[in-house]
Amino acid sequence: MLSNIRIVLVQTFHPGNIGATARAMKTMGLTELVLVNPRAFPDEEATRLAAGATDVLENARCVGSLEEAVIDCVQIVGASARLRSLPLPHYDEPDEMAQHVIENAAHAPVALVFGRERSGLTNDEIRCCTHQVSIPANPEYGILNLSQAVQILAYEAHRAWRKRDSSDFAYQRPLEATPPSREQFIYFQEHLGRLMQQSGFLTQPHARTEEQLQALFARAQPSRKELSLLRGLLSAFETHLPKQ
Repeated sequence: MLSNIRIVLVQTFHPGNIGATARAMKTMGLTELVLVNPRAFPDEEATRLAAGATDVLENARCVGSLEEAVIDCVQIVGASARLRSLPLPHYDEPDEMAQHVIENAAHAPVALVFGRERSGLTNDEIRCCTHQVSIPANPEYGILNLSQAVQILAYEAHRAWRKRDSSDFAYQRPLEATPPSREQFIYFQEHLGRLMQQSGFLTQPHARTEEQLQALFARAQPSRKELSLLRGLLSAFETHLPKQ
């Protein structure tokens, strides 16, 4: 689905913006970049600012017109900070756009089109689109760098995709956050109970202290590493207890 989302840059002036765009795309799982008459490409500045996303640059296509870039797309969304009089459907919010883009990308290519750094898309280029989208920003200073605009729309597309049940997206978790198994938790509880008995902390056979502490650790949901640290602490205490 994400492979069907195409980023199209029209007459990009600064090659560094092409590299930064490739980086923004790769972080959101987008791979298809099409350049319409870029001023300079390939370029060392583009490669430098791609910062590890050079595969996106290497696979980028250069074409002579916007029409050629989007001819096979079923939806073409032009990003524009200026509202125009053209009667195109307009998305006020990028997340609304992303929902429709993802739905269409499930079956066919779609394109997100970005214009020149200073002047954006022309009226003729907007006419080549099926929709427009704007990024809500500070009305007194709503200027976004080209790659920043790409990053925002790419993020919204990725967000809409990963919310779908079919995406199978796995959120990253640090290895230290892996929860302990039931068996490991039982061993910890037994170790804690044994130490409380040996230390004389539990003096009443029917006290609920042990249950309450077990409930406390259950609510705390310690990770596997944290539980291992606690068991190490218990073992250290155990070495200082009188031998029975």
